[in-house]
Amino acid sequence: GAFMKNLDRARELAQVLTQIGADAGVKTSALLTDMSTPLGNKVGNALEVEEAVEVLAGGGPKDVIEITIALATEMLRLSGMPDVDVAPALQDGRAMDKWNQMVKAQHGDPHAELPKAKHEETVVAEESGFLNELDALAVGTASWRLGAGRARKEDPVQFGAGVILHAKRGDRVEKGQPLLTLYTDEADRFGRAKDALVGGIKIESEAKSQPSLILDHIKN
Repeated sequence: GAFMKNLDRARELAQVLTQIGADAGVKTSALLTDMSTPLGNKVGNALEVEEAVEVLAGGGPKDVIEITIALATEMLRLSGMPDVDVAPALQDGRAMDKWNQMVKAQHGDPHAELPKAKHEETVVAEESGFLNELDALAVGTASWRLGAGRARKEDPVQFGAGVILHAKRGDRVEKGQPLLTLYTDEADRFGRAKDALVGGIKIESEAKSQPSLILDHIKN
């Protein structure tokens, strides 16, 4: 992913990158996707792995499923297989079987338990209405402040730290309803993490239209 602030700049970058691939003799394309709100329901190292495995097992959030199918379909198209329907592989176990094979091929245990954070705290809706904004940068910064990322390369990472979303942008929410749960190994991180969310969550009385997940497709 690239953190372009607008679609025109994203298109420019995608065109440059796909042309670099073409010049190197590699079939390359780009899907431009909306990154203004978090993809999926989980943000953080182990949490995102957990959600990815849920999708491979036939579950998971609709938006992650949509982008997974779109990317897999495009990879097959570039490989000369444009008419393959990849969706059934998520439901019939083939995707999960392949995941297990890949992990075992690298001498890993696909059933190993993922790290869990020691502490959690829930953020609730302060009013009823429509969740018209749930900013990805705000949630990402909160996750980083909880320990999921580094400020310097030598900083340790808490693999279980992060955020789980209980509502998505566009959802109707009620006052007191859980919106997010924050996870960390150090409880004193909660304050700064919640500060990062200020201004990134907007609940309004009227629903707003939401953008499509896939905004454009750049081919060379």
